[in-house]
Amino acid sequence: MEGPTPVSALIHAATMVVAGVFLVTRLFPVFAISSPNALTMVGYVGAISALIAALIACTQTDIKRVLAYSTMSQIGYMMFALGVSKYGGEDGLGYTASMFHLFTHAMFKALLFLGAGAVIHYIHSSEREMKDYGRIEKILPITHITFLIACLAIAGVLPPFAGCFSVKEILLAAYEHNPSTCWIALITSGLTAFYMFRFIALIYSGISKHMYTEEHKGEGGFTRLMMPFGFISCWCSSCRFHSIRTFC
Repeated sequence: MEGPTPVSALIHAATMVVAGVFLVTRLFPVFAISSPNALTMVGYVGAISALIAALIACTQTDIKRVLAYSTMSQIGYMMFALGVSKYGGEDGLGYTASMFHLFTHAMFKALLFLGAGAVIHYIHSSEREMKDYGRIEKILPITHITFLIACLAIAGVLPPFAGCFSVKEILLAAYEHNPSTCWIALITSGLTAFYMFRFIALIYSGISKHMYTEEHKGEGGFTRLMMPFGFISCWCSSCRFHSIRTFC
């Protein structure tokens, strides 16, 4: 989180952060067949972690801390999906949904970190308090649009954004496993939408304390990286999770 934002984008999108999820996924038959109680514990820990991290993200004002706690919450979401899954056939929906969300999350979280880097680079300041930015949507229009795409994707509220399909699959898996546990995932999903749109509002609709002059270089090279991720955040939904199911 304290490193350069392109590095943060790579770390949060790559397997380094979600290594635990991938480990449980590859060892899923061992958990499901040999120790179902351990898999249940994985689900509870994932659900609680997702909820607590989402609550913490709602209180943060540092632009990169919000995204860091968001990653923690989404990892908990993936673990929760694995915990409510069973082995084989339609009972393995949670397993498939977890891997699908791992893939989609990598795209829109990288986009969010690159967008944060573009904003920090434009401000030319080490200050990362979002409430001090504000009113830069006309100065950074492409960043604003890609930020909005990423927020819609991670919030999982509307198609055709990728997160909408992966989150709904996790909710469906939770409901089929136990309708009462589905409420935890549903509340977490609502909190995710809240803190991400709060994130957008603080950055682009606040009262700026920074003086923007001609010395600022605009969006720079970040834009060339952000546009493909914005496209993928929408495109992933068209293939849905069939290719992920085949891979797994």
